[in-house]
Amino acid sequence: MSFRRLLLLFMPIVALTLSPLRGHAADALTQVQTDQVNKLIHDYFLNNPKALIEAIEHAEASVKEDEQGQAKAALQSHREELEQDPTSPVLGNPKGDVTIVEFFDYRCPYCKVTAPTLQTLIGQDRKVRLVMKEFPILGKESVFASRVALAVGKHGKYAEFHQAMFALKTKVDDAQTLEVVKSLGLDPAQIKQEAQGSDIDVILKHNYDLAKQLNLSGTPAFVIGDTLLPGAVELKDFQDAVATARKG
Repeated sequence: MSFRRLLLLFMPIVALTLSPLRGHAADALTQVQTDQVNKLIHDYFLNNPKALIEAIEHAEASVKEDEQGQAKAALQSHREELEQDPTSPVLGNPKGDVTIVEFFDYRCPYCKVTAPTLQTLIGQDRKVRLVMKEFPILGKESVFASRVALAVGKHGKYAEFHQAMFALKTKVDDAQTLEVVKSLGLDPAQIKQEAQGSDIDVILKHNYDLAKQLNLSGTPAFVIGDTLLPGAVELKDFQDAVATARKG
């Protein structure tokens, strides 16, 4: 733990320790008395390291609880944008009773690892609806791939493109992306032109803005009900989150 983080966690502990001295009594403390109180606190925790560890763990738990509460509130306030945006492609069952929202990047190795797991999930659970949020953050090749994906979606082949991109054995670049387009029987030149459309600008900007509101900084990130799951997620964790959302 960094010293700065330790200080941030320790400050509330000190404030709590001094709580009996608040008000007029605290105002009346001289500098000498303040120094004496500080020394008492210092000596106590120095002589009782377990108490310090417990206090820090309690503060960390409190901070984590606050962060989770803020994240849950953000998810609830943006529920419509997350789950019902008509510009976001949908895989799985479009009328499913539980929605998983994925923010992803085609060049993200963790997204690539998780893609087969998601395919297994929606294959096993026919009531899962998977909303795809193109969130290219790993360079211009990522942006190009996302633009092409959305353009391909207009031709009804988003699912095939998505699966083929994550099945690539080579590094994702513009040439490979257009090769995938060609393999689907579409004209790469036409798709490349359509991918530059202003409508796609709007979609990507909205996804970036939404990710910022949710404090997302990496990929993949999954939203399932009131739960946010960052990073590569195991099948069992997906199943548990879906079951929780289904109960709620």
